[in-house]
Amino acid sequence: MPGINDDDLPSYRDLLAREEGPAGSAWGLWGQDDLFGALNLLTPERVRAAAALVRQGHVFALNWDLNLPNPGFGVRGKPRHALWGRADYVRDDLLDNFYLQGSSHWDAFSHFGHPDHGFFGGVRPDEIHGGLGSRHGIEHFAARGLAGRGVLLDVGRWFAAQGRTFDYNASTPITVADLEGTRRAQGVELRVGDVLLVRTGWMAHYLAQPQEWRTAIARDIAIPGLAAGPEMIAYLWDHHVAAVAADNYSVEVYPFPDLRSSLHVACLGLLGIPLGEFWDLEALAAGSARDGVYDCLLTSAPLHQVGGTASPPNALAIK
Repeated sequence: MPGINDDDLPSYRDLLAREEGPAGSAWGLWGQDDLFGALNLLTPERVRAAAALVRQGHVFALNWDLNLPNPGFGVRGKPRHALWGRADYVRDDLLDNFYLQGSSHWDAFSHFGHPDHGFFGGVRPDEIHGGLGSRHGIEHFAARGLAGRGVLLDVGRWFAAQGRTFDYNASTPITVADLEGTRRAQGVELRVGDVLLVRTGWMAHYLAQPQEWRTAIARDIAIPGLAAGPEMIAYLWDHHVAAVAADNYSVEVYPFPDLRSSLHVACLGLLGIPLGEFWDLEALAAGSARDGVYDCLLTSAPLHQVGGTASPPNALAIK
């Protein structure tokens, strides 16, 4: 894995002026055949520092129920679970119709590219096919494993504390100012190589709704999330986060106001910042509200599916 000193990390403005790759891309920053993008920032030194954050021994699992949301959003269905006995004392089971992006997951770089320039690092669309030799599959994240400092920004609670009305039934944007307001209120800083966890409050809202509402939102999707556009893209890159995960459908607002300025195109296709969606941050956020500690050791072991465009994160936050 090629190294780069923190002091040499370019700003987003610098990336816009780079001649290597499309404007605003980090292509080639960690080598021409880079598989990990910003995950390269999860260095052994940062993992050791994150391990020192474990003081209480509290473990928070961040995977949502595989059967949620129910029904699945858009074209994604719900897994079918079959269980049978091979003897009175032996049970086997099978998951069928298992959409890897149906519940909590990481997006691999093969999930989303740039409509004009292809996938991260210049990988062509025909190289993303899911078979042997497919590029940027989730197996690379799986073989590497993810561990480092996680930082929770509980925007949902901050909104409530501010007495702000926030529409969870629409594509309501969370701005850079909102993230910074939350961060300052929590007294936490973002450091190079952090995994940013954003609790929007959408999942809590979803779980409080009747089935009729859940069925309707799965077909006519309008989700609040991070605002798209240059300001948010610059914020994420200039803080040099290793990845971003949230408790909603798409991390950013959906539908995308503009495809080319979306975080999916910018983060996955140009900058190499993995996105995590539908993460269950409720217990972690409640614990952080009690103890005032908003950073943790974060670990994640994606499934080793060759050519996969996504995987459940199998993520833990340990404090």
